[in-house]
Amino acid sequence: MQPLFIVLEGIDKSGKTTQAELLKHYFINQGDSAIISSEPTEGVIGKLIRKAMQDPIFAIKDKTKFDQQMAYLFAADRHDHLYNEVNGVYKLIKEDSYHVIATRYYFSSLAYNTNNAEEFNFVYGLNKRFPNPDLVIYLDIPLEMALSRLDNVVFKEVYETQEKLQQVKDNYQQIFQSYNGKILTIDAIDSIEKIQEQIRIYLKKNFA
Repeated sequence: MQPLFIVLEGIDKSGKTTQAELLKHYFINQGDSAIISSEPTEGVIGKLIRKAMQDPIFAIKDKTKFDQQMAYLFAADRHDHLYNEVNGVYKLIKEDSYHVIATRYYFSSLAYNTNNAEEFNFVYGLNKRFPNPDLVIYLDIPLEMALSRLDNVVFKEVYETQEKLQQVKDNYQQIFQSYNGKILTIDAIDSIEKIQEQIRIYLKKNFA
C-alpha cells in the first residue's frame, strides 16, 4: 500500500486516538511503516495551543477573539506539521515512506473555531492552501455519549462543553456534506473492534 496521509476527525471523546493507535499497529503488522502525528503538535506553537486550551485566560477572554486567535495559532502549527524538514508529514511520507495518521487537521479548525458564516470564511481563508489528506475518517458519535465520557475527565479543555460540542458536531456535518475528497464516515456508537474493521475494509478496497 502506498504511503498515506490519513486524518481522523470527530468531536471530543469520539475515539480518534484509540482508532489511530489501532490503525498504526495494523500497518506495522502488514509490514509497512506508520506513525501518529497529530494536531496540535508537540512543537513550540502546538505547546502554546495546548496551554491556551487548558487556560483561556492565558490567551484572551472574549470568546470570538479567542477563537480567532486559536485559528491563527492552529494554522501556523499546521504549516509546521506538514512542511518542517525533520518530522513533517510530507517528509515522513515522501522520504521515509511512512503512513502518517493524524487526529485532527484543518477540518477541526473549521468546526471548532467558527460560529457563523463570516467566521467560517475567515478560518477557511487561513487553511485553504493546505492539501487534502488521502483519507478523512469521521467518527460520528452521539453528543450524549461524548458528554458521558467527558464526565470521567478531571481537567476539561475550554471547548469541552455541551453547547460548544453540539455546535462543533453541526459544523462537521456541514463541512463534510460539501467535502470532495475521500471520506469514510463511521457511526462511532459501534464497538472499537467494529469501527477498526470498517476502516481496514475501506483501506483495502480503495488503496490496496
